Amino acid sequence: MSSILFEIKNGVAFITLNRPDKFNSFNREMALLMQAKLDEAASLHEVRCVYITGAGKAFCAGQDISELVGENRIEIKQILSEHYNPIVKRIRNLPKPVVAAINGVAAGAGANIALCCDVVVAAASASFIQAFSKIGLIPDSGGTFTLPRLTGWQKASALMMMGDKVAAAEAEKTGMIYKVFENEIFEEESKKIATTLSQMPTKGLAYTKHALNNSFHNNWEEQLLLEDEYQQKSAQTEDYQEGINAFLEKRNPAFKGK
Repeated sequence: MSSILFEIKNGVAFITLNRPDKFNSFNREMALLMQAKLDEAASLHEVRCVYITGAGKAFCAGQDISELVGENRIEIKQILSEHYNPIVKRIRNLPKPVVAAINGVAAGAGANIALCCDVVVAAASASFIQAFSKIGLIPDSGGTFTLPRLTGWQKASALMMMGDKVAAAEAEKTGMIYKVFENEIFEEESKKIATTLSQMPTKGLAYTKHALNNSFHNNWEEQLLLEDEYQQKSAQTEDYQEGINAFLEKRNPAFKGK
């Protein structure tokens, strides 16, 4: 069976990490296939939201350690440049919202891939671990950039150095993730979020995402100019006109992602 499951339904591309016997840890095949499916989701107009989750008990345990040892081992440099960095870049540059639905443990690269998504929700039993210090490595997959912007410098520093397990409820409380749902309703509620996003003005959401990406390095004046540019682009979309018409006609808008 494929290490990545891919299905499109009602405007949502569902990507499932599918190595449950290995807690969905990444090997080379899975990392390259993940990139291909993100590219496919980006290219299809019918896809207006991407939903990423894991099969079985875990979301993703990070790197499959067996690939780091032995005669056929893959070097760390190659894993970062060909596996994880391309994945997180694709997620951040994908012109559609990406929902990470954390069904279980998200550790190492698995945690940081999740945290770079646009909306992160978790089951109550899920947890997050910056596991790198346990084996003498540093956080990768954008973690040293993303986590301190979510939780603050001190919290991120401690979590990365101590390697503490963060329960879903604490992750929500500290601003690491958007929401937590009880296990019994997690799948239904997380998919509702993806469905809602898939029915919203997709281009406007993409411009929002691009603006947020640029806010990481722009100064105040540069960001205001960028907002001006993207606001003008948003105002030229069909969905903007539909939103205005729906407001004036006192009805629900029917956005088409155009």
